[in-house]
Amino acid sequence: MGCAPLPFSGDDPIRVLHLGAGTGLLSAWILDAFPNARLRLVDISEPMLARARERFAGLAAPPTMEVLDYAHHPLGGPCDAVVSALSVHHLNDELKRDLFARTLAALRPGGVFINAEQVLGPTAAIEEAYRQAWLDDARGLGAPEAEIDAALIRMQEDHCAPVEAQLQWLREIGFEDADCWFKEGRFAVYSGRKPS
Repeated sequence: MGCAPLPFSGDDPIRVLHLGAGTGLLSAWILDAFPNARLRLVDISEPMLARARERFAGLAAPPTMEVLDYAHHPLGGPCDAVVSALSVHHLNDELKRDLFARTLAALRPGGVFINAEQVLGPTAAIEEAYRQAWLDDARGLGAPEAEIDAALIRMQEDHCAPVEAQLQWLREIGFEDADCWFKEGRFAVYSGRKPS
């Protein structure tokens, strides 16, 4: 998230909604950079949020947390930022576009949406190159073949979309300054800003 332009400074008391928050790792990084931020973490998994509660147990004002299927329920707001990491790729394209529209509605004017996500290659050949690079990296790090096979089975449930398609959806919905700020293989960080 460090490369996407943010319309606020580290001391601002921003309101941040973290979609698919899991164990709260991204939220912890946000609080390190924005110590006055007020965070709301939502996730479909109570066990994941339980781990997030443990992560933030020592804080005087920990983030609020809610079991919520953000793909089908209102997001609330208004927020200065809506963030997500490695979650939105579980939604099909129609649900992604719907989520982006509801995200825009949840943001204050000038607020930002930042997503760190798995993406699909723009062509079949590039997608295969991404797959092979992932396999090479996993094996190079010593991952057992059984774990690699299990991960490949889980990845069949993913609904990744190319970066440019997702940026186009953001623009069509009404986001400004939609751009990809980082990309390496199947991983990308992209954002959009609600008009002021």
